[in-house]
Amino acid sequence: MAKNLARKLRRNATYAEMDFWRLTYSLRQDGWPFRRQHQIGSYYVDFACLKAALVVEIDGDTHFTGLAEFNDAVRDDYLRGRGFTVLRFTNAEVTGNPEGVFGAVSAYLAALPSSPPPQPSPQGGGSQIESAQREEDKP
Repeated sequence: MAKNLARKLRRNATYAEMDFWRLTYSLRQDGWPFRRQHQIGSYYVDFACLKAALVVEIDGDTHFTGLAEFNDAVRDDYLRGRGFTVLRFTNAEVTGNPEGVFGAVSAYLAALPSSPPPQPSPQGGGSQIESAQREEDKP
């Protein structure tokens, strides 16, 4: 059922969503795989880059009513609680200022560390690793 809904949402993408997907082409080629209409919990997000823990929402006119803004805030809190950063753009921003939208997404991705921080060994020995790293950091 969920896959069918995601497929339907992808097939019925808005012009702004199609434009954003084209904007991400070079980012996807550079190793930032974006997914369209990806399910996270009970929500379907417009675009997700799981590698960067990034969600991009493209908002049309229906998002600017009181109830919709409240629902978007609840959704954003849910996503942030699961470690995602949420970037929101309007349809007009995506279609009218694609360079600005691309720049914002690119800047976010460029600011991420190139690799995750080292994790402690499950066998222990963290203090030995930390002291060796401190020795390396000395001038």
